[in-house]
Amino acid sequence: MESNAAADRPYQTWMCLICGWVYDEAAGAPEDGIPPGTRWEDVPMNWTCPECGARKDDFELTAI
Repeated sequence: MESNAAADRPYQTWMCLICGWVYDEAAGAPEDGIPPGTRWEDVPMNWTCPECGARKDDFELTAI
């Protein structure tokens, strides 16, 4: 369950530094088991980029 602080902040986007694929918290990645609205901190640590297989550590917060 989301905390009030997380619920109050806008959704963010995170970009893979290896291939440029973008994770949008609002959209999630349903085809990869991550439902829409999933905050980046709630994405499992063992999740990998669906395009190139990069680790979560290889993503950076980005403004779109």
